[in-house]
Amino acid sequence: MNKTFLSLAIACSLNAVGLTPGFAADSFLIRQVRVFDGEKILKDKNVLIADGKISDLDFKGTPAADTHIIEGQGRTLLPGLIDAHVHAFQDLDLPLLFGVTTQIDMFTNVNLVASMNEKMRKCENRDQADLISAGTLATAPGGHGTEYGMPIPTLSKPEEAQAWVDARIAEGSHFIKIVLEHGSEQHPFNSLDLATAKALVKAAHLRNKLAVVHIGNLKEAQDALDAGADALVHLFAGKQISDQDMRALVKTASDKHVFIIPTFSVLESMAGIKEEDVLNDTRMTALLNKAQLQPLNSPYRAKADADMLKVPNMMTAAMHAAGIPILAGTDAGNAGTQYGASLHHELTSLVRAGLSPAAALASATSVPAHAFGLKDRGRIAKGYKADLLLVSGEPDQDISASRNIVEVWKDGGRVTQQREQKIQEVARLNAQKKLATQLPADGRISLFTKDKLASPFGFGWAPSNDALMGGKSTIDIKLAEAGPDGSSGVAAVDVVATVRPGFAYPWAGLAFFPGKQAMEAADLSAANTLKFKVKGDGRQYSVGISIQGSYIPISVRFTASEEWKEISIPFSQFKGLDPSIITLLAFNAGPQPGEYRFQIADIRLLKE
Repeated sequence: MNKTFLSLAIACSLNAVGLTPGFAADSFLIRQVRVFDGEKILKDKNVLIADGKISDLDFKGTPAADTHIIEGQGRTLLPGLIDAHVHAFQDLDLPLLFGVTTQIDMFTNVNLVASMNEKMRKCENRDQADLISAGTLATAPGGHGTEYGMPIPTLSKPEEAQAWVDARIAEGSHFIKIVLEHGSEQHPFNSLDLATAKALVKAAHLRNKLAVVHIGNLKEAQDALDAGADALVHLFAGKQISDQDMRALVKTASDKHVFIIPTFSVLESMAGIKEEDVLNDTRMTALLNKAQLQPLNSPYRAKADADMLKVPNMMTAAMHAAGIPILAGTDAGNAGTQYGASLHHELTSLVRAGLSPAAALASATSVPAHAFGLKDRGRIAKGYKADLLLVSGEPDQDISASRNIVEVWKDGGRVTQQREQKIQEVARLNAQKKLATQLPADGRISLFTKDKLASPFGFGWAPSNDALMGGKSTIDIKLAEAGPDGSSGVAAVDVVATVRPGFAYPWAGLAFFPGKQAMEAADLSAANTLKFKVKGDGRQYSVGISIQGSYIPISVRFTASEEWKEISIPFSQFKGLDPSIITLLAFNAGPQPGEYRFQIADIRLLKE
């Protein structure tokens, strides 16, 4: 059930005749270039671009005097890439630098969606990838998607489906995303029931919108297809699957004419596998600063287990062989991924799973454009948007050549200057010999007395809880009269926390901000170990470290025993930590609800 966004395409086409203020499209001719038109290779073509559109795929005449000529020998021209699964909430300029001109977003802030819709309607979105978004996802109270701190509308019965869908369309959602996932034993989620999922699909179709479904296992995938979903926006990790189960799922997907977005990038992260091909490729890393590299160094699973990818690899190969459309999507915005860069990795993973390089390129161009009804992109053909990627080499033969980026155009505008500026910025930051924060000789950052919470540098200490994420946990902090040695020389902080449900990962505790302002990064690379003394109620706690560009702390668990005990944690235990961009140290109770109490003192950052 393919639905279109014709109103957007028509609006841009009309504006292309009398261009909107500030829109200055380039006219240029790419001469004698190999063209991957979204489906096949065309050799030695002269591609003429005018007014932000592809004017002629095989121009034979004499170009106008002011037409810029670009030589295409030894190069391949591709449609701008489409990442069919992202969560766009930051670094909105990054995808375009890697040739990703459209992102299909599966859940983000509705204000961002409205803003991007307006920019695209006016054809004024040349400096960022276009965003085709589901806006708010459909999930149950306490379901997956509610854990990020944004208050979102949920539903729990079929009768609510039509009103829920209509509200999303009014907000600007281009399609509807539904969550059918119960989570794991460690992190269970409430989930929509099948009747409500079916009602949501029906409601979306009634409004001519696609209904795609997030799933986490085989049963949920079958349930989604039985509910009439147009697509599965993930496959699922697993070490084995029976031939019978795999054949059944493939047959159902084929019979129902759905499309599949495997999202290998995030599945590999869940298997503890880093995108080493990106991290070791200067074509990619030259455009990523330290904060943007950090997610790629921090997959979800601590220890790699490649066997977890056996099922999605087999399933992708079987589905592709059955003619089921496979779309390239990364789930960028999650740990282990990065906007733009991860799509090139996703192409490599799809080839590894059995797609040819040409089929992988199609999965990031014409296939997602067709699946999501985007009639003006994903192909190199007359009248299409001039969202283009020029690379050296032949990526239809060697998929890694997609990274040999020569030029990117968005609506006919060159992105070269943005790329060059970012490369220069990253090089400058990497060359900077920024002085690490000077630590006290004894390393102590807790200058607690019976009167105040003090620190030798930074914004300092403060209570912390999940209220800023919509949570309901509370925290009470008092200064103790004496510390672990029984004297007033090293005072302690008495932390009383009540952790309540309300946020998916509730917490309350004590935080230290090492920068001059709260959440400003500080270079703490002069240390490699965190030490502190603690006693408490015998429960488990966590110490979390946040770094610039990431909203999720890297955490290590510890126990607050009934007697004072010194805890020593090397920075190496904080997976993927870059100590030069630390924004926060926190000692937290949670996520299990309940009453917590601990005392902490003599907190030090040391070089050992």
